[in-house]
Amino acid sequence: MSNRLELVTMYWAAAKTGIVIVPSSTLLQDAGLMTLFRDCESSMVIADAEFADILDRIRGDLPQFEGGRLILAGVDFDAPDGFVAFEDFVAGADDTEPPDAELVDEDIYNIMYSSGTTGLPKGIVHNHYVRAHYCSLFATAFRMSPESIILHSGSIVFNGAMIDFLPWMYLGARYILHEAFDAKRVIEEIAASKVTHMIMVPSQIMAMLNHPDFDAKKLESLEMIQSLGAPLLLEYKYRLNECLPGRFYELYGLTEGFITVLDREDSVRKAGSVGVPLIFHEMRIVDEQGVELPPGEVGEICGRGPLLMPGYYNRPDLTEAAVVDGWLHSGDAGYVDEDGFLYLVDRIKDMIISGGVNVYPKDIEELIVGHPAVAEVAVFGAPDDKWGEVPVAAVTLMNGQELSTDDLIDWTNQRVSAKFQRLSDCLILEEFPRNVAGKTLKREIREAFLAD
Repeated sequence: MSNRLELVTMYWAAAKTGIVIVPSSTLLQDAGLMTLFRDCESSMVIADAEFADILDRIRGDLPQFEGGRLILAGVDFDAPDGFVAFEDFVAGADDTEPPDAELVDEDIYNIMYSSGTTGLPKGIVHNHYVRAHYCSLFATAFRMSPESIILHSGSIVFNGAMIDFLPWMYLGARYILHEAFDAKRVIEEIAASKVTHMIMVPSQIMAMLNHPDFDAKKLESLEMIQSLGAPLLLEYKYRLNECLPGRFYELYGLTEGFITVLDREDSVRKAGSVGVPLIFHEMRIVDEQGVELPPGEVGEICGRGPLLMPGYYNRPDLTEAAVVDGWLHSGDAGYVDEDGFLYLVDRIKDMIISGGVNVYPKDIEELIVGHPAVAEVAVFGAPDDKWGEVPVAAVTLMNGQELSTDDLIDWTNQRVSAKFQRLSDCLILEEFPRNVAGKTLKREIREAFLAD
């Protein structure tokens, strides 16, 4: 479902009644939906009316949805055969409190499926204990109050949206929900509604800062601009801290349940960091043998705390691999400084091994985004007979800018700090493929490049 009030209602219903909600991407097609429905053993679907055709094609293989269990939101007329309009589904519902569901900490609130940026999706379980801590811990970390005004313009079916959605439910603050992200509309909304808190993924922050209508004065009401979902390149962090000082937060985290936050008070002196663990959380950096490393040494980021998932739905094997002795293994590489602040190096799976040397795409991306014509960049490894792998860059350009691939390769290779970071190839795209959360799908870019 897209950003609709019916979806907001279902989040509330899950909190009150004990039903388990499984928010699903609007980008899914027949096969992807079938996989999720079967994996989570779904018994009912509530969807945008525009998904009626897809659901109609696959419902013959899903007998559990017969008998009024396919609900369509946004139907302005009688629902198609076999479907029920959301208005009819809730018609006659009592306005009084539902019976006490006698929920306990361990009861499941939702199953969030991984975005698929690194492989097949996995069902990440969050219980009511975890979600209650989302409410309170994030409200505290982001200095939210009942008087806060929160704007959300990204999709609310992905877990990052819960980072401001659940504190809003807890506090009873004002929550403004846009149907979809539009940089111009966001700028205008912040100015008109005096928005105090907003979270965005890096691509949205970049779009806002690069928009012709961007004016820092229009955003002066903001007390928080938070980046999450992927690392925000330093070029854009510096721009934010310069034009809107004292407002930038960055969050690093996994849906599985470990979070660090770079507070606005530290965003300049620790600009390259993603902060420290959220309160009541612990972190350590370990080598391949699981031995904890000292500050400054790169290893795998591991963490634990009250946001840790109970596990992947019906996949104890995957849970055991991800959570070892109570510690969540992130699959991300990083290091901490002497003050305990975390610095991301890259996803371990994204690391390029060229001539036996570890090459981190993020280091090259930080350089390339400094080119005046480049808006976004994604670096990945491509097979090479001599070196094993070599770096390749994909970029999008600023509006009105022109740049040849040869010129960008030359510009980059003159500036990298080591020969093994030199680009072997480059492609210029109109736009990057993204998932519903707005994250860049680097894997799809790489696959398309290799297919050519």
